[in-house]
Amino acid sequence: MGAPRPLEIAIRHPRLKVDRGSLSAAVAVLDAHARRFRGGCPPGALSVAFLTDAALARLHGQFLGDASATDVITFPGYPALGSAGEVCVSVDAARRRTGAAAARLSREVTLYVVHGWLHLAGYGDKAPAERRAMRLAEARAMRLLAAHAARPRFKLA
Repeated sequence: MGAPRPLEIAIRHPRLKVDRGSLSAAVAVLDAHARRFRGGCPPGALSVAFLTDAALARLHGQFLGDASATDVITFPGYPALGSAGEVCVSVDAARRRTGAAAARLSREVTLYVVHGWLHLAGYGDKAPAERRAMRLAEARAMRLLAAHAARPRFKLA
């Protein structure tokens, strides 16, 4: 593995605790196996923001014209300027889906980060065929993280 990519982590959810080292390790594993995922996320700094439903809904409305709550939004970056992109995750969506149990919450939030990373790698999820390819890639990435003991740890305080 080469040098890890710059990872900018913004924790904007008031109750979320993130093990930053485990998140960095997970991104490093995904990056090291990029060839298995259409070449992976572009080079450059990756930004991951952990938000409330309300904050993510505002972004959803502002940039995508739909102010409803969602689980993850990905914004492509500018690799020529050193930016791979940004993954914005709703911690509240993960909590609703899994409850507050730390292991289930960590897995769901990790899945949202993986989903965003895969969007940056070129996977889509609008058409049925794109969704199938995305789900297969998500499952492959989650197995890869588990095999490398590189699942990030998240919990709610």
